[in-house]
Amino acid sequence: MNDRITRRFFLSASIVLPLTVDLPLDASAQAAATCSTAKSTRPETGGPNFKPRSPERQSLLEPGIEGRRLILTGSVMTTGCRPIARALLDFWHANPAGQYDNTGFRLRGHQYANSEGSYQLETIVPGPYAGRTRHIHVKVQAPGGTVLTSQLYFPGEPANVRDGLFARELLMTMIDSTDPLQMQFDFVVVA
Repeated sequence: MNDRITRRFFLSASIVLPLTVDLPLDASAQAAATCSTAKSTRPETGGPNFKPRSPERQSLLEPGIEGRRLILTGSVMTTGCRPIARALLDFWHANPAGQYDNTGFRLRGHQYANSEGSYQLETIVPGPYAGRTRHIHVKVQAPGGTVLTSQLYFPGEPANVRDGLFARELLMTMIDSTDPLQMQFDFVVVA
């Protein structure tokens, strides 16, 4: 048996190895990987339930709100894969019964990404309603940039296939399915 590593063996191993080894990525490396393989985040309608001047907050939880807790994290970056510090993110969604609060600001709020372009939202899982699957509305804007209005979707929802607005590229990624549910989504915007 020959223990010598030949050039041919080394080259064939170096081609196969990256395809078979799945090393975990830290959050910034994962965001960069997402950015390098994606275009700008797809825009979608804001629908009739947007309300301007939502309160600034990272948690939409308040007394009387019931439902399965959700923590959504991610990054906001440019099409050139640079993080956008202080990007504005404005979130709103329905309650577990599929109803929006159109008189107040329950399950509505805005926040700013940190200096690395990261954000975290604490809320609950919204309910579906007639014609729509579970979704979260969002407006994202780099400082001085144009506003991206879009929606985020939950993986594995049976109603996804029946929702005419559903877009696979707007699916959040499941990080942890225990309680609280942890999801992730990175936004790529024109700055």
